[in-house]
Amino acid sequence: MRKKEQMKGLAGWDQGLAASRRSASNAALAWMAAKRFGPILVIAGIMLMVFGLGWHRELTLENIVALRDRFHIVLTEHRLGSLILYFVIYACAAALSVPGGLILTATGGLLFGWLLGGIAAVAGATVGATIIFLVARSALGEGLTTRAAPWIAKLRAGFESHALSYLLFLRLVPAFPFWFVNIAPAILGVPLRTYIIATFFGIIPATFAFAAAGAGLDSVIMAAKSEYMSCIARHGEQGCKLTIHASSLVTKELLLALVLLGCAALLPIALKKWRSRHAAAK
Repeated sequence: MRKKEQMKGLAGWDQGLAASRRSASNAALAWMAAKRFGPILVIAGIMLMVFGLGWHRELTLENIVALRDRFHIVLTEHRLGSLILYFVIYACAAALSVPGGLILTATGGLLFGWLLGGIAAVAGATVGATIIFLVARSALGEGLTTRAAPWIAKLRAGFESHALSYLLFLRLVPAFPFWFVNIAPAILGVPLRTYIIATFFGIIPATFAFAAAGAGLDSVIMAAKSEYMSCIARHGEQGCKLTIHASSLVTKELLLALVLLGCAALLPIALKKWRSRHAAAK
């Protein structure tokens, strides 16, 4: 009788231990899933809120000019704090893939001058891009690597061989959305160090060019304000709107220069392939 009770006790203890192990295993799996997918779900949730509420539409040159006019004393007296706030906003916008990087960059030049504004924009964009890269690599990189389609495998092999040149080309030539260039390298297995170097140096030319364009916007702004005041005098305030076209920041010469820089980044790859074909022909 006592033996039976002992056996029952041992069996119950074993079952309890097994249940405890299952519970611990489930908790560990849940923690791993939360650790892997939690950050990207948080970012996706914030993005949905930003786009759903239409906050991204508020990022216009007109609103930037209105804010500068309203807080010009704060910007002058608290320059360092304003610069840090601008850097944080830029990093968050880049991490959330909010459209309007061109306007944000021009804002830096308009508020702080082309040099300080350009430096803060490059730093903010690099930090924000690195955040979304790390999140995407953690959530998507490993899973897609194991089930990669043949064309993804080819792209991955190309990036492994010439990651820096390809990334410099993608950063220098504004032909692809910023969010795509942030996420694609994470999926294709680009090392973090290579990604940061290519991002930092690749965005410098365009960033400083747009920051310089923003620093020179005052004449455009004055003309727009003058036109706005004339409209108010003729038609009243309700029928008029201050309009500053972002297209004034982008010139054909600037785009051509960026394309040429991007092609220059691909020269090492083209030279290497030419040498290998030349050697094979011999």
